[in-house]
Amino acid sequence: MGEYSGFTLDEYRDALASSDPTPGGGTAAAVALAQGAALACMVCDLTTGRDKWQAGWAAADEVRKIASPLLIRGHELAGEDAAAFDAVMAAFRLPRESENEKSLRRTAIDVATLGAAEVPLETAIFALNLLKSLPALAKDGNGNAVSDVGVSALLLSAACRGALFNVQINASSLPDESGKELMSEVDSLRGKLKTASVLVMNIVDNRLSQ
Repeated sequence: MGEYSGFTLDEYRDALASSDPTPGGGTAAAVALAQGAALACMVCDLTTGRDKWQAGWAAADEVRKIASPLLIRGHELAGEDAAAFDAVMAAFRLPRESENEKSLRRTAIDVATLGAAEVPLETAIFALNLLKSLPALAKDGNGNAVSDVGVSALLLSAACRGALFNVQINASSLPDESGKELMSEVDSLRGKLKTASVLVMNIVDNRLSQ
């Protein structure tokens, strides 16, 4: 996870709980992305090659293609999110005595804020893309692991929604056009997230009740 890659779970938890602004919610969302991907990969491995669950092999192959790269990318995004926020804080600390310094500082803040919006946007898009692939795995994958598909979906939903919060808070600080474009994308992704989340959770619930 960038600078957190060598942390134990306890160390990461304590870093998240500290009063330091990073790691924060964006980092947590990216970690949730990686965890959701890991659970999806587990269910794929428990499905592929098992005759009883042959109907789910194709779904498992598709999900694995999407999820496997996110085991690493999710943790990279965790570090990138923290670095992006640190860059915003650094920009706010720039000198602002002269008009030129004020102009340079304003530009630096806008550039850093855009970066702090773009990183969680990537997290959200990855999480939604994987979430949208889960219904077939939930339906036909290893029935003994359908609850794990459900937990994966919950983690991915949290990753997406949480990351979008971070996009929104940064987009609100940007000049009109760039901020409006980002908010339009946030609104679109939220609508798609709701549809995808309800679909997979209904399948999980129905299969668990059989």
